[in-house]
Amino acid sequence: MEAKQVRGLERTVLRVRPLWSGLLIVGLIATSARFVSDHYGAPAMLMALLFGIALHFLMEQEQPRPGIAFASQTVLRIGVALLGLRISADMALSLGWETLAIVTAGVLATIVFGMAIARAFGFGLKFGFMSAGSVAICGASAAMAIAAVLPKDGRSEERLVFTVVGVTVLSTVAMIAYPILADLFGFDAELAGVFLGATIHDVAQVVGAGFSVSDRTGEVATIVKLIRVALLAPIVIIAAFVVRQSLKTNVGNGARPPLVPAFVVAFFLLLALNSTGYVPGWIRDVATEASRWALLSAIAAVGVKTSLKDVVDVGGKAIALLITQTVFIAVFALTALIWKSI
Repeated sequence: MEAKQVRGLERTVLRVRPLWSGLLIVGLIATSARFVSDHYGAPAMLMALLFGIALHFLMEQEQPRPGIAFASQTVLRIGVALLGLRISADMALSLGWETLAIVTAGVLATIVFGMAIARAFGFGLKFGFMSAGSVAICGASAAMAIAAVLPKDGRSEERLVFTVVGVTVLSTVAMIAYPILADLFGFDAELAGVFLGATIHDVAQVVGAGFSVSDRTGEVATIVKLIRVALLAPIVIIAAFVVRQSLKTNVGNGARPPLVPAFVVAFFLLLALNSTGYVPGWIRDVATEASRWALLSAIAAVGVKTSLKDVVDVGGKAIALLITQTVFIAVFALTALIWKSI
């Protein structure tokens, strides 16, 4: 038995060894980005992405490639799955069905709108879906999760990087501007929280904007934002289904992706487990931190794999598309909340 265990351990080491150099590079980038974020207030995701792009020359070497590829795919899926422990059914229901309907409708309307106008900006449905999903749901995390189930082409990586950079910058602008906008419209603490949580792209910026207004606004904004995060899983399932059907049409009986990706199943199982109320708080805290690090490492890996020239080549039309989608979800939420408060 001991000999078998030793041989099994040796096989595991042989499988893992090629990943170490790439994972070490990605880990150092993520740690550096987190340090800059904690000490200087810069968005950690954006820093990880930019640091990664600066180290793109490492992709010319064979040794780190497997680990970098592993981080950009498998580690990403782990991070998305762990998001399930941040959300519970009680959290969502505490806001009331009317607010839930507004938030859900805003997400769906933004995705449909973003895909509908993508061709007008010179892009296909894949980029329209990914960019609109990132704006509608949870910024960089959504962009990476959606990109994970979409068919890859020669421009996939740079468009993903561009989307992550774009939504992070727009989210930072919204964090500053939207609390002022909520005050101009005379929203109380609850309505302001719903507006901020329903429109700002990234979780960190939602928290910053909400608590800059008041504690109650921050609490409501965070809950609303996490509800949007919960919608990531069904959106990814829809994307996987569409891709599956498309490949079935194009290649007949060829290999197709699973209808429900394993990381989405894990997301739902963890969400259901958290909703029972039996998950200790320290486990949720550990899972939340692990999810942050996994997503940070994944976006660092995506950065390393991407050429800055390719990102720039995506062009001004992509910026205009992201801004249009951002304006749409803000106008949608404002209109719905004004109507609700009448």
